[in-house]
Amino acid sequence: MDTRAAKDRLYLAWAASAKALGSPQRLELLDVLAQGERSVEVLARETGLTLNNTSAHLKVLKAAGMVDRRKEGQFVYYRLADDSLVPVLRGIQALTRRRQAEVDQLARACIDSRDVLEPVGAAELRRRLQAGDVSLIDVRPDSEFSAGHIAGAISVPLAELERRLARIPRNRPVVAYCRGPYCVLSVEAVQRLRKRGYNARRLETGFPDWKAAGWPIEVSA
Repeated sequence: MDTRAAKDRLYLAWAASAKALGSPQRLELLDVLAQGERSVEVLARETGLTLNNTSAHLKVLKAAGMVDRRKEGQFVYYRLADDSLVPVLRGIQALTRRRQAEVDQLARACIDSRDVLEPVGAAELRRRLQAGDVSLIDVRPDSEFSAGHIAGAISVPLAELERRLARIPRNRPVVAYCRGPYCVLSVEAVQRLRKRGYNARRLETGFPDWKAAGWPIEVSA
């Protein structure tokens, strides 16, 4: 194969991958799968898609090598094929926010304006966890926590926050995290904690980003 033909095939393959990402529904499915494995039925319920549409989008993502699947009884489960997809998705989000004023305004309205304190970066959080001077809470649903969470975190789903306050020490700072930089669960959790006197901040990113970086995670039995 000559150089020109090889180059054409490479660009064709890259374009096919980009095309697979060219759907808001498929981007949302990948965002959900970044939290852990899901059945088709659960994915349909969480994204508000029909089962047929969910299956069709997953078929495209599977053909592009972005998700893997397994069958267990009558159910089919999907998961991200590679954690390197997470920084790709974050890159798309960051570029879109930088270059499209409307997206930046939406992000400011939904997240930035609701949290006046600078979020904690992942590297800073890792240092503080190693030093043992911070409490880390995962405010995603219990099922997502069980599938995988940052090592050392405790599960305090946003819907259960008031009932689980006793699990959060008051004598040291608290960091809350959820699904990613555009997830509002941690924003809401931090607001509620501050009203109750906690020194609380949110993680700048989320569990998928931490896992993709190869930093310590745990899976509940």
